[in-house]
Amino acid sequence: MSNDVPDDYMTPDYLKKAFKTFRKRLRLTRLDAESTLGSALSSGRKSGIVAISPPNNFPQEVWDKLVEMGKLRYEGRGLYELVEDLNPKKKGSNEIYDK
Repeated sequence: MSNDVPDDYMTPDYLKKAFKTFRKRLRLTRLDAESTLGSALSSGRKSGIVAISPPNNFPQEVWDKLVEMGKLRYEGRGLYELVEDLNPKKKGSNEIYDK
């Protein structure tokens, strides 16, 4: 950690808030991309966005800590990806169609 951020700055609540902000920004980025993929008659394709630059209202140390905790994965060039997106959980009765 750098000298400008004290250790008590990285509380679990602060990290949770940063992670929640990252997930919301990723979701909004995907929705924005999906809304511009085509017209109302488009095929409804999903966005291919999997990684984004983290919100700049949190210091870099927060993102490094979330990577260390296993919540995010650094993809390079300043982009981060959700680890939970890499291991999707199957829900409901759609499991028979996934074979």
